[in-house]
Amino acid sequence: MKYLIALLLAALIIGCSTKTQTKKEIDLSKYDKAIFAGGCFWCIEAAYEDYEGVIEAHSGYIGGTKKNAKYDLVASGKTDHREGVIVYFDPSIISYRALVEIYWTQIDPTDSGGQFSDRGHQYTTAIYYFNEDQKNIIEETKKLVKEKLGEEIATEVLPQTEFFLAEEYHQNYSNKNSFQYELYKKGSGRKDYIEENNCGDIFESENNDLTEIQYKVTKEGYTEPPFKNEYWDNHEDGIYVDVLTGEPLFSSLDKFDSGTGWPSFTKPINMDMISEVDDTSLGITRTEIKSKDSDSHLGHVFDDGPNGGDRYCVNSASLKFIPKEKLKEKGYEEYLELFN
Repeated sequence: MKYLIALLLAALIIGCSTKTQTKKEIDLSKYDKAIFAGGCFWCIEAAYEDYEGVIEAHSGYIGGTKKNAKYDLVASGKTDHREGVIVYFDPSIISYRALVEIYWTQIDPTDSGGQFSDRGHQYTTAIYYFNEDQKNIIEETKKLVKEKLGEEIATEVLPQTEFFLAEEYHQNYSNKNSFQYELYKKGSGRKDYIEENNCGDIFESENNDLTEIQYKVTKEGYTEPPFKNEYWDNHEDGIYVDVLTGEPLFSSLDKFDSGTGWPSFTKPINMDMISEVDDTSLGITRTEIKSKDSDSHLGHVFDDGPNGGDRYCVNSASLKFIPKEKLKEKGYEEYLELFN
């Protein structure tokens, strides 16, 4: 269907521009991956290309049982594949959650029969996860979208399967054939839907629930005053979670009095939930720490901790404390074993 629309609007000839561009070889194995199916893969690929931290995005096919999926077969609806996009990204620059939030702004998540003018299973929506952390983020944001729209969400949440790259003429289509692409996006109905029903305000509203200091710290990289913050001298047993997402970040078992006036920890609960970025804002190079889940600023890590180890110096405003006796009640029962 998408080819028919493009033909009618612009006399589109598939493959009219298949010039191969010389690109520097990139070792993609060093980066994290995300897979999204949102109807026409030209549009989903284009949505990610200009974001800092996105290394590459490729169109392809996912979810079917046949090997070596090709466009003609997938487009015919004779396979179980969907058109999809695999995104390689640097989690120290852009978080997986941010990529998922972008995805929700590009689709109609209530449509179970396809996307816009493209109909059939091959154009239905799904997010494919690589691990439980990704799955949890998808489910959380999907719930927010459902609450906002007040309708059932058709987008499936599925474990990743083999991803087949689409033919070369489909790759980077929005740049190689920009005029035809824009006509297709408009003619298919996607462009108007995005402008009229953008889900982006769902996630912006989450930030509106933050206090002024929480917003300045997590979103603007501000440092709160020492000795005048909520948790610098907290000595209760429990865990400290991301104030935005609730993701567990630090434990009271690893907290110590550094004398600095900020909460200090020897290590995170799970290193995979923390990203490190060079920070040169003060004219020197420091290591900033951020929550991978929300991409929020937490603080900095230094090498002056106990016994010559690390000191994770964290802003209280980035955290929410869950006392040990409330871990089960708040849904963190698995972390009780830390205190046994």
